[in-house]
Amino acid sequence: MTKVTMYLGELTCPSCLTKIQTALKKQGVAEVKVLFNTGKVIIRVNGERPTAAVLEQVITDLGYKVMKVRVKEEAK
Repeated sequence: MTKVTMYLGELTCPSCLTKIQTALKKQGVAEVKVLFNTGKVIIRVNGERPTAAVLEQVITDLGYKVMKVRVKEEAK
């Protein structure tokens, strides 16, 4: 499993959380957690798809700015 952590700017309301979670879940990710107060998005992906670049593009297409991306392979 791959853990992708993104740090976003511009999370201004709780509906941002729902909007981001819904869009990422449509990409087939295993888990999405959005921490509204910190602008942190934690995504867990099974296998190699979708890639971190694809997930970042999904968030960018929603109108949010991705400040930083970290990708880490997790032990099974």
